Amino acid sequence: MRYNEKELQALSRQPAEMAAELGMRGPKKGSALKRRLVKLVVNFLFYFRTDEAEPVGALLLERCRVAQEEARSFSIGFLEDPERKYLFECGSEEQCRQWTEALRRASYEFMRRSLIFYRNEIQKMTGKDPLEQFGISAEARFQLSSPPSDGRPAGTGPGLDSLD
Repeated sequence: MRYNEKELQALSRQPAEMAAELGMRGPKKGSALKRRLVKLVVNFLFYFRTDEAEPVGALLLERCRVAQEEARSFSIGFLEDPERKYLFECGSEEQCRQWTEALRRASYEFMRRSLIFYRNEIQKMTGKDPLEQFGISAEARFQLSSPPSDGRPAGTGPGLDSLD
């Protein structure tokens, strides 16, 4: 996927859902752990050198998995390229838990599934489609592509735990 560098830099300056200085190790073999300012904005994870205003890079948090590695560290791996894995070290177990939860909620797909789940719950309770008033209830992006086969309600379960 291609991105306009100026648009990404502008996005990196937006208010963050989370930001902290973390240890970060890139996907290259033998990569050293470096201190980076890490900033979550929508579904992008920007990382900066601690003394610079422009980001060194950004990770699009789509089709990836967030996994807790140790008590104070987590990783982000990408489904298309399992070798591309980033490791992050936090200052505490609580900070690590907060980061993993926020990153798992950051993907468009997670937000879409959550919207569909709550839409269905509201519809069951009220008998009305809450999206109908906006004229978007029939749009394909607000429909489930296929119902879960394990009997759980649509939009719940393991799919919400990862960013795939």
